[in-house]
Amino acid sequence: MTKKILIVRTSSLGDLVHMLPAISDIAAHVPNAQIDWIVEEGFAEIPAWHPAVHEVIAVAHRRWRKHWWSAQTRTERAALRAKLQARQYDIVLDMQALMKSIWLVRQTRGLRHGLDLKSAREPLASFFYNVKHRVKFWQPAVIRQRELAAAAFGYTYQGEPDFGLQRFTDGTAIEPYAVIMPSASRDDKLWPATDWQTVFDHLQTRGLALKLLAGNAAETARAHALISERGNAEVLPRMSLTDSARVLASASLMVGLDSGLTHLSAGLGRPTIGIYKASTPVRTPLQGSAYTASLGERGQAPSAQTVLSAIEQALSRAPESSL
Repeated sequence: MTKKILIVRTSSLGDLVHMLPAISDIAAHVPNAQIDWIVEEGFAEIPAWHPAVHEVIAVAHRRWRKHWWSAQTRTERAALRAKLQARQYDIVLDMQALMKSIWLVRQTRGLRHGLDLKSAREPLASFFYNVKHRVKFWQPAVIRQRELAAAAFGYTYQGEPDFGLQRFTDGTAIEPYAVIMPSASRDDKLWPATDWQTVFDHLQTRGLALKLLAGNAAETARAHALISERGNAEVLPRMSLTDSARVLASASLMVGLDSGLTHLSAGLGRPTIGIYKASTPVRTPLQGSAYTASLGERGQAPSAQTVLSAIEQALSRAPESSL
């Protein structure tokens, strides 16, 4: 018999990437699993990438909360509730454990699993689950998600994480460019321009073109300023997440701040260097099948020389055909 499963994890980009190995584990260990996934509409592409996901159910909480009582928002919320109420799931697994995810969980029909009081980021969320699981808090996010899924479905996972992103990587030729992510969601994550220039000089000396990512007008302006008067470098136009994944999958290397796209690069199995300045990499280190380095710490950014050393290690491990 088909086992109908609903995953609740709505955002954000990096957190959703960290979820993908748990989906691979469920598919491998739960016979006839039919996995649906509730996700924020802006990130709906990500669950759809995974071959084990049956249906993506998009929500628009970020958009709705700006006009919560408008006629359109009320209509859309009612439609979502009707869709969820019309379905009976064997297990509803909340992988987020926030009150905003509980708002969704309470609209579902099925046995509700989630983190217990000591494991949840927002402990109050644990009171709304039928089955609660203890997962150590201070460990990498990918491991936390894999452990929660394993506890919910009663299996023991093993092996390196499988992000299920083969649609981007199988048969993909590696090209001589480095993807750079010099922007982040907060200004306190930014790295000095002089350090970026040192990295750019080194990468171009190694024969790599530079492709800079930017998500909005301010990030685009910052990226253009970083490569002004520099040849063999470009700022890519804003792209869909799927197009961004394709660019990352063909890169020889990525160097980026602690951002969702940097974590996506690692998940795609590309050599990836992450620069941490405003957060600790203890809970969200880069993880993937290729070389990764999560450099820096909250309040202490890595030096340019530290990043250059990691770049050399990454390139030295890559097949010569990719350089």
